[in-house]
Parts: sequence; C-alpha cells; structure tokens
Amino acid sequence: MGFDRQRYIELQSQHIQARREQIGGKLYLEMGGKLFDDLHASRVLPGFTPDNKIAMLERLRDELEILICLNAKDLQRQKVRADLGIPYEDDLLRLVDVFRERGFLVEHVVLTQLEESNHVAHAFAARLERLGLKVARHGVIPGYPQDTTRIVSEQGLCANEHSETTRDLIVVTAPGPGSGKLATCLSQIYHDHRRGIRSGYAKFETFPIWDLPLEHPVNLAYEAATADLDDRNLIDPYHLAAHDTQVTSYNRDVDVFPLVRSLLTELTGTSPYASPTEMGVNMAGRGIVDDEVCRDAARQEIIRRYYKALVDERIHDREDDVSQRVAMVMSKAGCRTEDRAVVAPALAVQEATGHPGSALELADGTIITGKTSALLGCSAAMLLNALKRLAGLDDAVHLLSPASIEPIQTLKTQHLGSRNPRLHTDEVLIALSVSAATDENARLALAQLRSLEGCDVHTTTILGSVDEGIFRQLGIHVTSEPRFQRKALYQKR
Repeated sequence: MGFDRQRYIELQSQHIQARREQIGGKLYLEMGGKLFDDLHASRVLPGFTPDNKIAMLERLRDELEILICLNAKDLQRQKVRADLGIPYEDDLLRLVDVFRERGFLVEHVVLTQLEESNHVAHAFAARLERLGLKVARHGVIPGYPQDTTRIVSEQGLCANEHSETTRDLIVVTAPGPGSGKLATCLSQIYHDHRRGIRSGYAKFETFPIWDLPLEHPVNLAYEAATADLDDRNLIDPYHLAAHDTQVTSYNRDVDVFPLVRSLLTELTGTSPYASPTEMGVNMAGRGIVDDEVCRDAARQEIIRRYYKALVDERIHDREDDVSQRVAMVMSKAGCRTEDRAVVAPALAVQEATGHPGSALELADGTIITGKTSALLGCSAAMLLNALKRLAGLDDAVHLLSPASIEPIQTLKTQHLGSRNPRLHTDEVLIALSVSAATDENARLALAQLRSLEGCDVHTTTILGSVDEGIFRQLGIHVTSEPRFQRKALYQKR
C-alpha cells in the first residue's frame, strides 16, 4: 500500500469546505479525471480505491448537485471509454444512474462544442430530454481559450445556454478528458453574474499532483495516460512568478489560466488566484505514505500505456504518434518493457511452441503461463493454471475434461459459425461453473477468481474483445504485443 485512503478523504473534504468559505456564494468545482471509478488513480496510487472521490463527496451530498458535460464532437467520433469499453453516451447514462443510486442530485447535462451540423449530438440531446434530464447546448467559441475579449462577450459565453442549478456546490464532471468542463464552469459563472448571483470556480484535479516533482513517475503516468491529447506536464510559470516556488501543472491549465483570471476579474473586480495551481483543491500528494511503492506502480502503468498505444495503432492502422510520445515518457521515468515481469515469460512460451502464449503474475510474484492447444486458447489455459495454483491443486489436475470441452467446440464451429474451436476465457469460466456443481476441484478453483484482481497479464497477440472484456471484469491489468494471431486484412475482435 502506498496511499492512505482515509487520510486523503479527510484532508480533501476539509480543503473543499475551506474553498467554499473563501469563495462564498455558488462554487463550481471542476472534477478532473473519473469521479466514480478512477481506475487510473487506483493503479498508480496503491490504496486509492476507484470510488475515493465519490466517497469524499458523500459527506457533502445534501449540499451539492452534479452537472455532467459531454463534448458533442466525441459523439460524432464515437469515442469509447477505454477502461470500460463503452461509448461516452452510454457512460453518461451510466454515471447518472450511479450518482442517483448514491443519493446525489443529477438533473443537468451540458453538450459542449455543439455545431448545427452534428445531427448525432442533437439527437442525443433530444433523447436526454425525453429521459427527463435538462440539457444545455454550448457552441464552439472561435479563439477559445486565447481570445479572452471575444470569449467574455455576447458572441462568446453569453451565447451558451444556462443550466439553472439549485444548490451552492456544483460538481462538474464528465465521462473523460476534453469534455469542456472548464468552459462550462466559466459559462455558468458568466450567466450567474448577469443574474446577480455570486459564484466562483475551483478545480479538483488529481493529476498531475502539484506538490510532487515534475518528473515523478506518478506525474509521468498521467502524461502517458493523456498522450492521445498531447498533454504535457510543466512547471507552473505563474506560480513561480508569484511565489518563487516550483510546482507541477500541465499545459492545458496553463493555457486557459489567462482566460479564467480575466473572466473572474471582469465579473468580480478581482481574481482570487495568482496561478493555475492556486485554483486547485488537490490533496492527493498528502495521501501518499510510501513513495517508492507509488513510483513502482506508476512505472508499471506507463509501460501498460505504451502497449495500449501500440495495440490501438495496430488495430486502427494509425501512425505511431501516440506510442512515440509514451516511449518518451518511459525514457523520462527510466523504465523499459522488460521491466514488466509478465512480458518475457509470455514471449518465451510463443518462442518455445510457435503459437501464442500468455503469462500472469500472481500477488506473491509467481508467474503462471498459458499456451495455445487444440482445446484452449492461451488466455483460457493461463486462467485455469492460475486458479489451480491459487486453489493449491496439482498442476496435473484437469479442471475441465476434453469430454466437457468438445460439446462446446461443436456448438461454436457447427452451429454458431465460429472458425476458432478453442475456448475463450468466458466459455472456460462457464464450463468451470457447471463442473463446480459436482467436482470439488472445480469448486475450489472457481472460489479463487477474486484473487486475480489487480494481477498483471501479457499476451503475445492482440486479445479478442471477449477475452479483453473478461479480464477487465476480473480487474486484471492486461497488455498485448501489437500482433494479430492470424494474417488477414479483416480482423474480427
């Protein structure tokens, strides 16, 4: 454990309350990263749970409401949330349900950068309104964020629709980065001011962590995670000028700071912030209790991001811009692909057998491998081998007999049109569940599934969507070599 969850929740709650008292009136709190399931943070800060932020906000539940932003262009691009494998529009609906189930008030959605020609986004807005949500439409403002004169004008923020919030603390969140959260906060403050409502802005952004060094692996892991956005960590020049102190920020916050300062000064006569860092209410750095554990975890995350970029580029036949950016981050962090313990064993299986191989590292450091056979794919074989090891069963034990596997293969190839007779991980788990009703070994093995959460896996070929989904649901961190199992122009995943 490198991170103290309870300490973080206490400090963060106190800091937000202090900022509310400092601002007075309404406070629009921009929440960077994932609000409910911050899987990235939980990977680079061991001990940080995916629901840390929402658990902290539950202390203020009756005083706040949540406003969700979605970039209309992401709807056109059919952008998918990578860690869940679902489109952004589905994630928005999921988030509304999750927040409401926890007792939070969620009534407002803002579609940002909406253009008249974006029929997909207009249709989604109409759907949201049919579902009872209140939708504000924000257009594209030319010159944003540099042209502050135009932005703070009738042609800029004034043209955006206003969300009529009812509480004094408004948490502004989104399915992912680049959703227009800051622009939404500024638009709300602008319209509030025109209505005589006092309001202000603060930012709750976990990464980069301002009081960690610029090239601390935890901050570099954030740079790797946002390489597709070309985000770059940097020393906050405004904070350095104002306080002669070096703190870590990133390019987008520095770029928009003049706009935030200009808007707040124009509307209220003064800005409470001298730098982007001062806008933040981030106490994550104070929650770190073992720096070396977090450094190691962050380096592993950077390597995972590198493999992810390689695979995405291979699948979509893209240039290697993103993977090269992550490679530069790896160099800064002083890590290599060889530092991922499961890579070499998986490659060794492929070299020895001539077929795809896989490897999994258990919590105690034990490496479990899987090879491709006539009955099982390498991922399915590895999964069974790992469960046997965790259950204390001899490696020679067959959890599934060929007689139980063959009917499934017949169903796949003769009735469901599959060309691949080998069982996927989901099919193996179903077969194991059936066997557990009558077989004690299968029951013992199945009971160990939860022990796989947080384990690392590497495969020598790009995973199919089914296996990828199973690993995600089990909480396993998987990477793959950027190679398809068979050579073909059309690759079905």
